[in-house]
Amino acid sequence: MPPLEAAAVYIGINILLLIYLSSRVVFVRRSAQISVGHGGNAELELRTRVHGNATEYIPAMMVGLVTAAYMGIPALWIHILGAGFTFGRILHVIGLSQTILPARVTGMLLTWIAMTLTAGMLIYHAIV
Repeated sequence: MPPLEAAAVYIGINILLLIYLSSRVVFVRRSAQISVGHGGNAELELRTRVHGNATEYIPAMMVGLVTAAYMGIPALWIHILGAGFTFGRILHVIGLSQTILPARVTGMLLTWIAMTLTAGMLIYHAIV
């Protein structure tokens, strides 16, 4: 599988994750009849934050994966980075949604590790 197609796999999965997280917010909004903000609804506040956290990290990493693919980073590395990041995001969602601290912490660590490695590879390949 070429690097760009490898990146597309993780982009697609992460887009689906964002849609899933967004739908969780919408369902609570509709059932609680809250159109803006969280209206004091703790579940809506948490789901909004879980979705918000994903939207803060996913776009930057997906740009990084596509850029890495275009720069010729081998597909194996795209898979390692993309899978590590995506698994980290899923763990973080589970940990934050269900207040399971070890899953949340592990998810963030995997997210940061994948993003840091991606950033390092991009910088290195741009300079060298």
